[in-house]
Amino acid sequence: MPEKNTKFDPFSDLFLMQKAKPAHLNEIDIQTLTPFQRALLVNDGTVTKFLEAYTLESIEISLLKQETQKLLTDQPWLEVPKETSVIAREVLLRGQQSTKVYAYANSLLLPERLPQEVRSGLQVEKGGIGRILLNSLIEERREVLWYGHEHIADLSSDIEPLTGKDFLSRTYRIIVGGKPIMLINERFPLHLQ
Repeated sequence: MPEKNTKFDPFSDLFLMQKAKPAHLNEIDIQTLTPFQRALLVNDGTVTKFLEAYTLESIEISLLKQETQKLLTDQPWLEVPKETSVIAREVLLRGQQSTKVYAYANSLLLPERLPQEVRSGLQVEKGGIGRILLNSLIEERREVLWYGHEHIADLSSDIEPLTGKDFLSRTYRIIVGGKPIMLINERFPLHLQ
């Protein structure tokens, strides 16, 4: 019989690299999170569809940036060295009616590892990666790496008024054919209930 003072941690077997989380991410007591916030962190499907079901409104993806750039440092989670070309994406997920921002996400994608269907989807749809992956019908798996409380002091003045500076943050990677093809950091404004 379990000890009465032991707190159940539903995250313990999900976040594979929690002990290796970046130093700028602060610990967060999951007991203080709302059920909605906990569900956002553990969701391993498309966050957009989860948000639509929860909020009963259509979620729009606002593409803020999508550009090819070179990595400035080695990227162990993508298993590539610095100077590798990546597609850097930055998006907001917001309610179509409420205009409320539910997530701010940054992604690094490896163009040479992306299936053609995904590359085409990035050019045509400009929407959420989850939807592009679903439409491409490729087999993929997700490895959720870490989570924490993130405070972004130098957040863009275009984004900060919509989200605040404090987020629940999680990072995961998508693997196709045994190789990571993208690294995604999703940030959910801490004030979301």
